[in-house]
Amino acid sequence: MSGNKESRTQWIQNIENKKLIRHEDFVAGISKGLAILDCFANDRHRLNVTMAAEKTGLTRAAARRHLLTLEYLGYLEFDGHYYYLTPKVLKFSGAYLSGAQLPKIAQPLLNLLTQQTSLIYSVMVLDGFEAITIARSAAHQQTDRVNPYGLHLGNRLPAHATSAGKILLSFLNPEAQSEWLDKYPLKSLTKYTYTDNTEFLKLLSLVRANEFCYSAEEHELGVHALAVPIYNYRSDVIAALNIVSPTGRTSKEYLLQHILPLLQETAREFRQLL
Repeated sequence: MSGNKESRTQWIQNIENKKLIRHEDFVAGISKGLAILDCFANDRHRLNVTMAAEKTGLTRAAARRHLLTLEYLGYLEFDGHYYYLTPKVLKFSGAYLSGAQLPKIAQPLLNLLTQQTSLIYSVMVLDGFEAITIARSAAHQQTDRVNPYGLHLGNRLPAHATSAGKILLSFLNPEAQSEWLDKYPLKSLTKYTYTDNTEFLKLLSLVRANEFCYSAEEHELGVHALAVPIYNYRSDVIAALNIVSPTGRTSKEYLLQHILPLLQETAREFRQLL
């Protein structure tokens, strides 16, 4: 009897993390509210009701109610025309950064790399179609004042156009890679960005085999980067360690010959600590 009841249970699957939840346990209101907050991305910091509805697929009436609720709770402000995030949203990221193991372990290792080379290093993880920075070298130790992409905590970058993102994608299984490409079509950001799925999958296979990725001007002209995987004690790739530099300051040869061994050594230290 219980088996028949279980077979009739409706399940919802999150295609990004493969997790399942019973339909009756899923709170749609929370999902819709978080979808509204997700709308305030790097390319759009201020939204009105119509824009929020278009981005989430909600009706204007539903989007308006969620925006008003989030404003009431203090997560949004309204200037009479547009809604925008308040500092209160940082409570969540602050709690993660202060409590999670990986950022704590990463900070002294990244600072040491910067002391040795005066370059900028970060640790990134995959979140949907983006790679997100969860740790970076301490700013006061950096002599390079050029501020290319990927340098501040919480920064989100298209995974397909970054060295760290390609590292993280390369260690997904082939089925997950195909699902990722179906959900997030490759977009051209510069003339060097990969936009062909077949060629991109070939690149990911090479990146996985080499266990490093060099990327030049795929996201931003004048910037190149190098990344290696970070493994935990179970040999799972949980993050990527990368260095970002202006192309006018460092050459590809310098990064591969002098910086790659440092990244690989540091990645081994991560593995011993995680």
